[in-house]
Amino acid sequence: MEGTGAPSAYGLPLSGGGFDFYKFVRQPQTIVRVLSWVFAIVVFGTITGEGFLNDHHSSEEHCMFNQSASACGYAVFIGVVAFLACVAFLVLDAYVPFMSNAQERKYAVTADLGFSGVWTFLWFVCFCLLASQWSQTKDEFQSIPADAARATIAFSFFSIATWGILTYFALGRFRHGVNDAATSTYAEPPADHSAPYPPTYAPTSYAPTTYTPTTYTYPSNVPDLHQQPPFTSNLPPQGDGGYQPPKY
Repeated sequence: MEGTGAPSAYGLPLSGGGFDFYKFVRQPQTIVRVLSWVFAIVVFGTITGEGFLNDHHSSEEHCMFNQSASACGYAVFIGVVAFLACVAFLVLDAYVPFMSNAQERKYAVTADLGFSGVWTFLWFVCFCLLASQWSQTKDEFQSIPADAARATIAFSFFSIATWGILTYFALGRFRHGVNDAATSTYAEPPADHSAPYPPTYAPTSYAPTTYTPTTYTYPSNVPDLHQQPPFTSNLPPQGDGGYQPPKY
């Protein structure tokens, strides 16, 4: 992992880059993955080529590991899948520098970490199974290739180591990505309440004003609209002089 000042994600610069073949083949991860690829070929190639035997009286073939077909079948399956996985992850390792998205790199590293961890455990089971069956094997056919059986067991053990190293490398890249990957999300800095206000935002001093109520005076010569005028009678004065009796 190069300690450059540029933003990085999962061990490589985040900006994306080209493919350097010579640098790629010299990486420890590439070397260990190629070794795992070779060991897988040795395991399933040896079993498929020399692992099944038959005697002169029968055409039925038996596994050289204590005539256990499950042991040979399991080793072939683990070896073939490991062979294909090494090729796929080599291609993925070459493509990762072109990924400028940190999320895509996270998926690639997580897949490598999960698969490498699982296959480390499965190779351990394969080694234990082959070693146990070989310790119980009796040479009934007088033609069991002991060197091939021992080589299969030995390279199964070597595969535990190589896939364990690949798991360690993937875990290191995963931790590096989680801790050091630069994010483009902008976050405002927290407000500093102890700093003084800038000149443009300085609050003005507050001076309270005294409220003086206004007194209203009314003129005395304005007539009161609510006061009724004095009562005056327009009836004619009553008297006898104006009365004339009717004529019959």
